[in-house]
Amino acid sequence: MRRAALRLSTLRKGLLTPVRGLTQGLQNPEKDRVFHIHEACSPIHVNHGVCVRNKLREIVGVSTNWRDHVKAMEERKLLHSFLANSQEALPPRRMKDSYIEVLLPLGSEPALREKYLTVQNTVRFGRILEDLDSLGVLICYMHTRIPSAKMSPLSIVTALVDKIDLCKNFLSPEQDIKFSGHISWVGKTSMEAKMQMFQSNGNEFSPVLDATFVMVARDSENKGPAFVNPLIPEGPEEEELFRQGELNKGRRVTLSSTSLLKMAPSAQERMTIHEMFLSTLDPKTISFQSRVLPPNAVWMEDSKLKSLEVCHPQERNIFNRIFGGFLMRKAYELGWATACNFGGSQPFVVAVDDIMFQKPVEIGSLLFLSSQVCFTQDKYIQVRVHSEVASLNNKEHTTTNVFHFTFMSEKNVPLVFPRTYGESMLYLDGQRHFNPMSVPVNLKKEYHVEP
Repeated sequence: MRRAALRLSTLRKGLLTPVRGLTQGLQNPEKDRVFHIHEACSPIHVNHGVCVRNKLREIVGVSTNWRDHVKAMEERKLLHSFLANSQEALPPRRMKDSYIEVLLPLGSEPALREKYLTVQNTVRFGRILEDLDSLGVLICYMHTRIPSAKMSPLSIVTALVDKIDLCKNFLSPEQDIKFSGHISWVGKTSMEAKMQMFQSNGNEFSPVLDATFVMVARDSENKGPAFVNPLIPEGPEEEELFRQGELNKGRRVTLSSTSLLKMAPSAQERMTIHEMFLSTLDPKTISFQSRVLPPNAVWMEDSKLKSLEVCHPQERNIFNRIFGGFLMRKAYELGWATACNFGGSQPFVVAVDDIMFQKPVEIGSLLFLSSQVCFTQDKYIQVRVHSEVASLNNKEHTTTNVFHFTFMSEKNVPLVFPRTYGESMLYLDGQRHFNPMSVPVNLKKEYHVEP
């Protein structure tokens, strides 16, 4: 993408000095008109992901003490007067108004590096997911800030991880990581945040991933929707980003309406499932009940892994629900273990997409995660992780999230075969998530990203 190339070029020329913190300005405005934002707002400085969350607490006005959360939520009721009655009543903003950079100083802070380190001396991708979630929310607060208000009257929460595409196979735990991002599209009450991640490589930063998150704004008590500032794109590149945001919204609507939970599979998909079924019939018998696996194949039901988490206050977000990044990290770690167990080698994550946050997870809940391989092709493993919760007093389980991860193994993996109609729908759903994926060129043996 041209903007990404422009931003990387700026970093390579040394125009942006890597400092420890969340930096909002370029030293040479003539080189990058879009991202020179000293004119828009004063810089905000933080150290790394944890401090980003502390900055969010400051913006929202909540306490770091669990015992004070009820009082803090009561105080937020007073912020209702700052909420707009319509989007037209809010001042429009530009993309550069929300632009943020965060440096994760893994190279200079060994104590921080320990938190991100894997046994294979790489970076835990689950931690990166947590940081992306926090950064996406902070970007939205920069877009919707009210100068006259000490605290933001909005409650901004993650609604969807639309897509995360990785373009680098190895993350060094001894090199600094830089995140950047800004708002790229807004609706009435929702915002799309585009983020990128780079890693230091000598005197330059190399791109690692592109991420698109969708956030929604709610009122100060997180009970109903709230309007957000309109976005005015400047120049053809920003207009293209905004247009892409509109297309993304339309695509999500189309995918939802054609979901296998609502509509029957296409003719081609039905043919695929029927051919797979025929290939598992025992040729020695004339029976639909006698099933045998083809060579180098695994039944889908044998690819499952499960886990249970108790949701403690330590993992709460600024609104005293369980932090969405924590949910993504736990789901990813289980999905990675599933792909590792299935493929017989350590896999590399290629893409994350279509993570819908359907229901908040309350503190004290029991979080049940169930992961299984639902589609494979050559070296690729498509993993689906289903998340549901139950309270300590109520045994009823409620779905909160469904996660989709695409992994790449070091070697070709077995085919996965469904037994039941339900598993056949999981197979087709996995195939749908895999087909639009951007596939990396190669996977070197020493390149691994673990949970």
